[in-house]
Amino acid sequence: MTKPDVKPDEHKGWRHWFHRNPALNLAYRIGVGVLGGLVLIAGIIMIPYPGPGWLVVFAGLAILATEFEWAGRVLKFVKRYYDRWVEWLKRQPGWVRALVMAGVCLIVLATVYLLNVFALVGGWFGVEWSWLQSPIFGSR
Repeated sequence: MTKPDVKPDEHKGWRHWFHRNPALNLAYRIGVGVLGGLVLIAGIIMIPYPGPGWLVVFAGLAILATEFEWAGRVLKFVKRYYDRWVEWLKRQPGWVRALVMAGVCLIVLATVYLLNVFALVGGWFGVEWSWLQSPIFGSR
């Protein structure tokens, strides 16, 4: 006979061990929240760059959605608007898509400059031009 406050499907799989002990359940939920939050933050940071930024955002939200109902709603909302953006971009003329790509390239170049990558690579080849130095990390 099952307890009335326990859902029948909670007795399946390894997750039921955590549900049986409130302290373990809380620790598990905190762990899922921290892991999912870190993955989500990493994905948000990666969005403007070429690569899997949105995929990582969706993964972070999916991790959070395993324990938090609000994250499942946010995941559906974000996916819907992402799909709309992609469909809108596909319908645009080539110059609009090129403008979006140019914006992405500018973000990447600005980040590379601010992280002092141009000066680092220039130093490998003996190029020590002052304008390659980042205003943030460029002081030697």
